Amino acid sequence: DLQRGGGMCYAEKLLISKQDQLSPMHTHELKAEDIINRGGATLVVELFGSDDNGKFAEDKGGTVWLDGIRHDYGPGEKLRLAPGESVTLRPGDWHAFWGDGGDVLIGEVSTVNDDETDNIFREPIGRFAEIDEDEPPMHLLVSDYRSWLG
Repeated sequence: DLQRGGGMCYAEKLLISKQDQLSPMHTHELKAEDIINRGGATLVVELFGSDDNGKFAEDKGGTVWLDGIRHDYGPGEKLRLAPGESVTLRPGDWHAFWGDGGDVLIGEVSTVNDDETDNIFREPIGRFAEIDEDEPPMHLLVSDYRSWLG
């Protein structure tokens, strides 16, 4: 319903990033997001900009907001967010993040999106591990709908 402006237009999720666990370099075509260090160690966010076609640009920076204050970043800049600090990313801001010095509880408040189509990774990766299920699911992931609900 996002295209029509109806329904729920935002999402909120919590992520736990174990120390040095990398969320790989990616961007979004639609989703804007606030990434918030909700507690634990330092959250490192590495940033790059996009070229005119939205592709990863090793030599471009961009603009984000740190706790609501505009910040122009250079290519490859690493932001270090302490607990309580946040960064606002827009579509086209390429980003990777990880915990430094321990585990981090990460909050994300974002525009709703389809994880199957709106997560563009710099390097091809499998989105979800293959699992040999021995029980029917209690809750479906977006990527499960087609196979379980036809």
